[in-house]
Amino acid sequence: MRIAILVEGATEMAFRKKLHEFLQSRLEQKMPRLDFKPQHGGIPKEKKLKLIVENFLDNDGYDSVIALTDVYTGKQDFKDANDGKDKMRRWVDKNPKFYPHTALHDFEAWLLPYWKTIQKLAKHNRSAPSGLPETVNHQKPPSYWIKEIFKIGTRGKDYNKVIDGMAILKNNDLMIAIKACPELKSFVNQIIYLCDEEKIIF
Repeated sequence: MRIAILVEGATEMAFRKKLHEFLQSRLEQKMPRLDFKPQHGGIPKEKKLKLIVENFLDNDGYDSVIALTDVYTGKQDFKDANDGKDKMRRWVDKNPKFYPHTALHDFEAWLLPYWKTIQKLAKHNRSAPSGLPETVNHQKPPSYWIKEIFKIGTRGKDYNKVIDGMAILKNNDLMIAIKACPELKSFVNQIIYLCDEEKIIF
């Protein structure tokens, strides 16, 4: 099983290793080949997305294509997670081998469950944003909160999406974020379902 995963850019690439480790432990011999395909600035729209998806499926031999986009893109492209998924699905003419997914409101929501680790890395005790991670909204998206604590912390360095994203995830259990973030759970379960539906997370 070969799966191409379209991602926006650097932040999601930091997530790749942790996701691979988690899936390998769950799927074992049925582990697919996952190829992250960074789109450098955002998942393409409309006809461009359709062409990219069809190229991966028809010419590059992938069995499935998954797209992962932030709901908060800075351009108000999507009203919410469902709107983002619906639009991407329409753009590719409902190709049955294409699976759209979103991070609410951006990828860093999936890092918020590890706030104690974030505090330690930033060297500051600022409290986590209130509410569930994926309810942190457009006005102050999750990335804002992480950038702010690094800015006011005593570490003396700004938040780096790749380096610090990997450091936050490194020694933490991905299942903690999966249980706290329904959209992350949906994304992970999509991969699992394609390989071994008996192993999906309930």
